[in-house]
Amino acid sequence: MRLSGRTALLILGAIASLVDHAKADLKGVFGHYLIGSLGDASEAIKDVQDAKQMGLDAFALNVQDATASFATNAIQLLFSAAETNNFKLFFSFDMTTLTDPSTFIPLLLQYQNSTAYYFHGGRPFVSTFDGGNVAFGQSTPNEGWQTQFKDVLANSGVNPFFVPDFDDFNNQLGGTYDAQFFQDFTVLDGVFSWESAWPEVPEGHVNVSSAKDQTGLTNAHAAGKVYMMPLSSFQFKHIDANQNFYRLGGLNLAQRIGQVLELQPDFVEIITWNDSGESHFIGNIFPEPIAGSPAIQAYADGFNHTAWQNVLAPFIVAYKNNKTSAADVVPFGEFAGAFWYRPLLLTAKCPNDALGKPDGAQNAVDELSFAVLLPANSTGVTVRVLSGGSVTATLPTTPGLNAATVPIQLGPQRVELVAADGSIIGAGDGTKDVVGETDGVCNFNYEVADIS
Repeated sequence: MRLSGRTALLILGAIASLVDHAKADLKGVFGHYLIGSLGDASEAIKDVQDAKQMGLDAFALNVQDATASFATNAIQLLFSAAETNNFKLFFSFDMTTLTDPSTFIPLLLQYQNSTAYYFHGGRPFVSTFDGGNVAFGQSTPNEGWQTQFKDVLANSGVNPFFVPDFDDFNNQLGGTYDAQFFQDFTVLDGVFSWESAWPEVPEGHVNVSSAKDQTGLTNAHAAGKVYMMPLSSFQFKHIDANQNFYRLGGLNLAQRIGQVLELQPDFVEIITWNDSGESHFIGNIFPEPIAGSPAIQAYADGFNHTAWQNVLAPFIVAYKNNKTSAADVVPFGEFAGAFWYRPLLLTAKCPNDALGKPDGAQNAVDELSFAVLLPANSTGVTVRVLSGGSVTATLPTTPGLNAATVPIQLGPQRVELVAADGSIIGAGDGTKDVVGETDGVCNFNYEVADIS
């Protein structure tokens, strides 16, 4: 039986039964979910059902405003959907906008009693985006989080399992969690790193490194804490002069899959489910959250990244079953895969875009990237790439995860999986031709296509 990557997700529930339940509690895989306006309950239900079908354990709800009606309404809809569909949620408080725990503690107290709230070790799981450099009026950030957050919750009988993203500590961007960090931050139960998910722009065109993750994981475990590792595809933001950047990109997603399996962190957070503003979404993009942002609409509308789930769903099963190599990421059917590319060449001048090319554009390459999963008994399959109507590459494969990049040309893009006998067993076509110029925005978003 041949199953496309999309169809194969439907049998994930049966596959998930192979995962040891005790281990699954410590090896949760979460999707970072940006709270924005939702049109109605159907959107929350679809997100929850799609995430559960993919194999995610919970959404990490990024809360930037804990009191606005759009946020509280979306949170209520999501918890209702999660309760009905046996899915989990937890809060990740965004400390780039929140300034006082008293504004978001009520949310946690309200929803930690929900059957849909994610618990670890009998304690409600809580994370953040940043916050390692805020002290809430106390002498140190550790004291601030202890007295203004943990102690206040303790007065209500709540003891959160606190795993924040504090890689902004000491005014750093993507700081490394060294041994001293864990001595300074006794308030936490573990850490999450956001910035280690991609190479930094000044590093140039390099492969993503797991060195910060290894250091954080080692020091966290030495301190009796947990480490949550980020997994992401790329970053592109094109809103204003201060928010115009691109971070690779290319094979970043496939490389991070291999790194996660090698390091075996305690938890994994996928960046992101739905952040269209930073372009690394893998889930549904609904119109309401970006209705008030023409800048984001200009580079996000019409882009669908859900084909990345074809690769991520089997990865989740491999991770939960303690597999340590990309060769162990096998499809649920005969194959699974996706390919992606930027539809705009680097030579484009973008004359009508006042922002121009993003910072980091100098690191980009005009290329098509693919990730194809093949079963353990696979032999003789090749990946054939057609760019601009011509065959530009024919590459051999091995069982497990196969990922590569090939140069791209103007025009349509297609990837085929060819069996040893020459028959095409799977294929995908991009919905966007590659062009050399645009009269619109200088868009570095990716077209992501399904191979089925």
